[in-house]
Amino acid sequence: MLIAILLYDRFTALDAVGPYEILARLPGAEVVFAAAQRGPVRTDMGSLALTADRLLSEVTTPDILLVPGGPGTAELLADRAVLDWIHTAARASTWTTSVCSGSLLLAAAGLLDGRRATSHWIALDHLERLGAIPSSERVVFDGKYATAAGVSAGIDLALHLAGRIAGPKVAQAIQLAVEYDPQPPYAAGSISTAPAELITSLRASGLVVQHQDA
Repeated sequence: MLIAILLYDRFTALDAVGPYEILARLPGAEVVFAAAQRGPVRTDMGSLALTADRLLSEVTTPDILLVPGGPGTAELLADRAVLDWIHTAARASTWTTSVCSGSLLLAAAGLLDGRRATSHWIALDHLERLGAIPSSERVVFDGKYATAAGVSAGIDLALHLAGRIAGPKVAQAIQLAVEYDPQPPYAAGSISTAPAELITSLRASGLVVQHQDA
C-alpha cells in the first residue's frame, strides 16, 4: 500500500507528520515523501525540513495521496504542474486526502467540485470559492475524498482512515501505541469555543494562508 505525502516550500509540519505517524503503522504501508525536487523541504517555521526522496513524476499511482496545508499553499494554487500531479495521482488512488489548507489544492485541481470538504477555519470561505461545499466538521469523507480541518485534525483523519482500511481494532492499537489521548489545557482549539478577540486577532495576523484572490 503506497502512501504519498506531498511536500512543498512552507508546508505545515504537523499536517504531514501527524498523519504519517498513524498511516505508516498500517500493515503493509510504504510511505514516500514526494516533491518537485528531491532533498530537504522547509516547513512554514523554517527551522525544520523533511526530506523528499521521490520526484512527483516518480509517484503517479499511490494508493493513498495526502496533501498537507500551510502558507505555501497560496503559491501552489497557481502551480499548474503540481495541480496536474495531484489530479493524476488522485485519479489512480483509492483514497485522496488533505489536511488544513491542503484541501484548497485538491479543490484547485478540480477534485472537490460539488463535494463536501473541510479545511482550516480561516480557509473555509476560499474552499467554497473553489467549488467545494465547505463544512466545519473536523473530518469529512465524501466518496474517496477525505479532508481534515486545521493541522492537528490530520491525526484524527488518519485514524478514521486506518479504521476504514484495516478495521477498528488495528486503528485502536495504533491510537494506543502513539498514546493519542488529547487533554488540552485550554478550550481554544475551535472557533466555537475560543474567545472572540483571539479569533479576530488571528484573522488579522495573516498567520494562516489566505487565498491569492482574497
